[in-house]
Amino acid sequence: MSRQIFGTDGVRGRANSHPMTPDMALRLGQAAGRYFRTDGLNRHRVVIGKDTRRSGYMLENALTAGLTSTGMNVLLLGPVPTPAVGFLTQSMRADLGIMISASHNPHEDNGIKFFGPSGFKLSDEAEAEIEAILEAEIALCQPANIGSAKRIDDGLWRYGEFLKTTFPRGLRLDGLKVVVDCANGAAYRVAPSVLWELGAEVVSMGAEPNGLNINRNCGSTHTDIAAAAVVAHGADLGICLDGDADRVMIIDETGAVADGDQVMALLAERWAAQGRLRHGTLVATVMSNLGLERHLAGQGLKLERTAVGDRYVVEAMRKGGWNLGGEQSGHIVMTDYCTTGDGLLAGLQFLAAMVETGRPASDLARRFERVPQLLKNVRYAAGADPLGTASVQDAIAAAEKRLDGHGRLLIRKSGTEPLIRVMAECEDDAQLIEVVGRVVEAVEQVA
Repeated sequence: MSRQIFGTDGVRGRANSHPMTPDMALRLGQAAGRYFRTDGLNRHRVVIGKDTRRSGYMLENALTAGLTSTGMNVLLLGPVPTPAVGFLTQSMRADLGIMISASHNPHEDNGIKFFGPSGFKLSDEAEAEIEAILEAEIALCQPANIGSAKRIDDGLWRYGEFLKTTFPRGLRLDGLKVVVDCANGAAYRVAPSVLWELGAEVVSMGAEPNGLNINRNCGSTHTDIAAAAVVAHGADLGICLDGDADRVMIIDETGAVADGDQVMALLAERWAAQGRLRHGTLVATVMSNLGLERHLAGQGLKLERTAVGDRYVVEAMRKGGWNLGGEQSGHIVMTDYCTTGDGLLAGLQFLAAMVETGRPASDLARRFERVPQLLKNVRYAAGADPLGTASVQDAIAAAEKRLDGHGRLLIRKSGTEPLIRVMAECEDDAQLIEVVGRVVEAVEQVA
């Protein structure tokens, strides 16, 4: 079965436009409820979290109506990070977890992500089955079996307490000043409080959400202001989260930004030295820099690549028995602790490395020299298929020939936006710009 509504990370789109309408959310709730309700007993439960977008209230109510109409009991967590939903789904013995968020996208967008009872995101096959139910007539439950809805006020506190258990016992953050940019998103309360409770002096930014300012000039995709704040405050570290706090960018004391590749390299080295890195393998996507792969090889470690999307990273980790993975964009997955990317958890692990080694962030955040990488996005019209045209295929073939043996080219459709992503790596900057430019030009002509 194919998926039409689901993308690389659940269902996503512009709020109040298909598929992010109340009607579709209601139907998705009914379809998911029918998929997970395995018997006629009124004992099934689902936890729902959301970020701080104004449209989250609309979608939360619609999902709740759909789920309860199929007999699911709904537990409403309010604004919590995406990893908190994965954690609480498992902790509260729920059949299903749902996060309402469009991650790093602007407030105009929203999305719905599903987690199974294990706390892991659903597989492509499960999403396809939910779509099949969605397209058919959905059987509703009898009046006596309609589900209930209840607000859970301490879900965020439970998640915060869990996070502190992942920090090495006996260590504290006393004497460290940390800037944390919460992107006016789901972690605006929990991130500053956890860092403070562990002993850090906290400079909080992006912690005044109003429903419309999530990710706006802040967070992991807009690090300039936080980087300037780190330098201005003389901070030891900056932690920049995105709107649902499942990804992170690290800023060292000089204001330099370290992406997910650098953080993964540090953790892989440390875990390997501690005998914790299973099978000596780090899992990352095809977007991770070639320099990371070369660096790991020099350490006697292996890089396993997957398709883009933290869900595919996690699926590969579970299949291969590996416990560390992530994406260059800042999703860091540590299955010893969590079921999905967790930006704050990754930040805590970085801070633990600083405390244990006594070294500044700038020493720890620069693990390898990046191979020059260039990524450009080309927006295309609805219904267009730029990658299917002969001119674009010819341009891609020519680019691959130019890079053969000393670089690589990656062309893909975004799973969350109508974009063609053109990425290349090459030691020769001029050749890199030329190769990407020619492919982009070819795509633009038919987009």
